[in-house]
Amino acid sequence: MLIPTLGCPSNCHYCWSSDEDSPMMSMETIREVAAWLKDFDERQVTITFHGGEPLLAGPKFYREALHLLSDELSHLKPTFAIQTNLWLMTPELAQIFAAYQVPIGSSIDGPKEINDIQRGTGYFDKTMHGYRIARENGLFVRFICTFTRQSVDHREEIFHFFMENGFALKLHPALPSLKGDNPEKWALAPEKYGDLLIYLLDKYLENLDTAEIMNINDLLKSVFTRTGNVCTFNDCMGNTFAIGPDGSIYPCYRFVGMPEWVMGKVYERPTKADLAESRAWKLMHAFKDFVDEHCKECPHIRYCRGGCPYNAIAPTGGRVEAVDPHCPAYKQIFDELNDRLNKELYGSAPTDMGMGGPRRKKRKGKAGIMDLMQKMVSE
Repeated sequence: MLIPTLGCPSNCHYCWSSDEDSPMMSMETIREVAAWLKDFDERQVTITFHGGEPLLAGPKFYREALHLLSDELSHLKPTFAIQTNLWLMTPELAQIFAAYQVPIGSSIDGPKEINDIQRGTGYFDKTMHGYRIARENGLFVRFICTFTRQSVDHREEIFHFFMENGFALKLHPALPSLKGDNPEKWALAPEKYGDLLIYLLDKYLENLDTAEIMNINDLLKSVFTRTGNVCTFNDCMGNTFAIGPDGSIYPCYRFVGMPEWVMGKVYERPTKADLAESRAWKLMHAFKDFVDEHCKECPHIRYCRGGCPYNAIAPTGGRVEAVDPHCPAYKQIFDELNDRLNKELYGSAPTDMGMGGPRRKKRKGKAGIMDLMQKMVSE
């Protein structure tokens, strides 16, 4: 991930990642990133621009950065993405992103009256204006919805908002903010998060032909493949890095701006062996070792991996003392998926297999886990 700046024009009440005094990434740093990545790894690379608000960098930055990275890293077949609130989207920027087939990730927390309570007055209208510009220029846009202690009570309204607008739903639980005097004010409690996931599983199955809930898809893939399919449920160290505005390298975008989590600088062209000597790398691996011991009796350890290391160790100042605090929610939804799947499989007819894989049959009655899995396979 590239973090052009930690600055952001919005003022979401639960935010933990913005910094109004943040510098802006220079094109020289982009050149150094390309030079570092060129020989760092032989695998295909995906570069996501994140923030803060990455559109603050402006069209000139993206016109030059996308050209340079595409050219210098052509042997790695780079693909690109961006996560933005869309406030600063213009036709010029949209056309630049369209030229490189950059998908857009944005954030909206439901209907205007719910969204603006927790993201600030005016957020909804500005984001939807940018969304329309992006779509008019052929860009693919998906939204993340953050559920907070307050908004989870409006889960039905939020679900219907995404359905009525034809949006796929990807959700995040609000985390305790590391900034401010009341870190738990907006944070979603683990038990509430677990209940929310099961509620959304039921709503997904009730609306299987028209809905898409990305989290449920990812969780179900994890159960079927017995390995985590998103970074929250995977040992991400060594596969994912974030580069801050000044060229500092971090284990994840969530750590950017926290000096104690700097692993190196792109200007120094560190190898993986060099990064492995950093305190941050060692702490991430200490978390992996902690999970191996602490969770060894858990039936979900292979595809949960203790959840997100940031959630677990950033609030403790870097002490490895526990797994992700959302562990009860993860266990709740993984138990539910496994239980429902086992009930469907025992005594059921064999899956109708044809050339090219499973054929979706016309359902009789309520959809189940296997119906969802067949939908995912066929799309």
